[in-house]
Amino acid sequence: MSSDHLLPEGESIRKAVKWISEVTKEYPEKSRKEIIHEAELRFDLSPKECDFLYRKFV
Repeated sequence: MSSDHLLPEGESIRKAVKWISEVTKEYPEKSRKEIIHEAELRFDLSPKECDFLYRKFV
């Protein structure tokens, strides 16, 4: 996966991105780092996928 891509590859990471967006809208007071950490666990993401989330959302 290139860092130039706007949409990540893989079903788990796509679900995580969608979930993060929904949670961010529903709970704007929650920190993005906290939400991303929860997504990492919930969707069993790889270190590379986690790095992508932190680069794009934090």
